[in-house]
Amino acid sequence: MKSNRKKKVLFLLIGTIIFSISIYFGQSELVRFISRDFNNDFEWETEFAEVEIEDEMLALAETPISPMYTMMPEASGKLEKKNKKAQIDYSNTVDGYVMVKFVADSTKKIKAQVKGPSENTYTYNLTAGASSWTTFPLSDENGEYKVTVFENVNENKYATVLSVKFSVSMEDSFAPFLRPNQYVNYEVDAKNTVAKAAELFAEQNTTLDKIRAAYEFVVTTLTYDTEKAATVQSGYLPVLDKVLSEKKGICFDYAAMLAGMLRSQGIPCKLIVGYAGSVYHSWINVYTEESGWINSAIYFDGYSWKLMDPTFASSGNQSASIMKYIGDSKNYKAMFIY
Repeated sequence: MKSNRKKKVLFLLIGTIIFSISIYFGQSELVRFISRDFNNDFEWETEFAEVEIEDEMLALAETPISPMYTMMPEASGKLEKKNKKAQIDYSNTVDGYVMVKFVADSTKKIKAQVKGPSENTYTYNLTAGASSWTTFPLSDENGEYKVTVFENVNENKYATVLSVKFSVSMEDSFAPFLRPNQYVNYEVDAKNTVAKAAELFAEQNTTLDKIRAAYEFVVTTLTYDTEKAATVQSGYLPVLDKVLSEKKGICFDYAAMLAGMLRSQGIPCKLIVGYAGSVYHSWINVYTEESGWINSAIYFDGYSWKLMDPTFASSGNQSASIMKYIGDSKNYKAMFIY
C-alpha cells in the first residue's frame, strides 16, 4: 500500500514538472500520463493540440564543391525520430535535406511542414502507408529547423503526429539545389529525362550553353496543357518522364523538368514558387561559375540574358510582349524556394 502511494505521488510530481516546462517554453503540447497498474512501471504518451492547415495553392557567390555534385538522398538512420505512424530522418542535414515517411495506414490527408530560420513554413503532402521516403530540401539556409508531420482530423484541422527540431550547418550552400526532392524529382521515373539532359549537354562547352540548351528544349518540346491546368488538384507532383512522353504540361511541369535536367547534370538551380503579377506561378534561378547566381530565372537570346520563365515563354510563342514581361523582375515575387 505504501509503495502504491509513493508511486502515485511520483506520478503527480512528474506530471506537474512536465506541465510547468511546457508552459514555460510556450509549447502547444499537452502531456498526458497513463497508468495501467501502479504495481508496474508507468507509461506515458504525448498528445498534441490541433492546428489548422490550408491546402497549399498549386504553383506552380561561391563555387560548388564539385561541378558534378549529384548525390542521391538516403535515410541512414543515424539521426531519426519515429513512432508507430511516422518517421523523420535528419541524418544528412549537412547535405541540405531531411527525409520523412508516414508508415501507418490512413484514409486521412497527411501533411509535413518544414520551418527554417526565416520562420517561413513549407507545407507538403505525404502518402499514408508509404514504404519509401520523401525528400524535402532545407532551402532556408543554415540555422534552426523544425519538421512536423500532421494527420487530418476534420476539414482544415490537423493533429501533430511527430515533430523534431534540429540545427543545420551545411558544408555546401548549393546542396539543397542539386539533389532531387519532392518537387524536383529526377530520381524516380525520370530516367529518360536525365538521359536527354546528358545528351543535350554533351554537345555544349560551357555551363551557360548547357542552360540555354535545356531551356530551349523544354520550351520548344512542351506545350501548355490548358485542360490539365483547369482540373489539376492541390498536391499534384510532376512525373518527369510522363511529362516528357506526353510533351505537354502546366507551369509546375515546365519548371520541374528544367530544374531536374539541370540538377541531374550538376548545375545548381532553384525552383521558385511565387507570384507573376497576380498569378501564382513558378520559375527557375540558375548558378554558373562564370556569373554566379543568375536570379529571377533566365534565358539567353544570343544578345543578353533575360528572365527565363519557361511556361510564359512557351505559351506566348516567345512574342516580343511576352519576352518583355518575362524580362522584368518586378513582375515576380518569390514565396518559396525548392
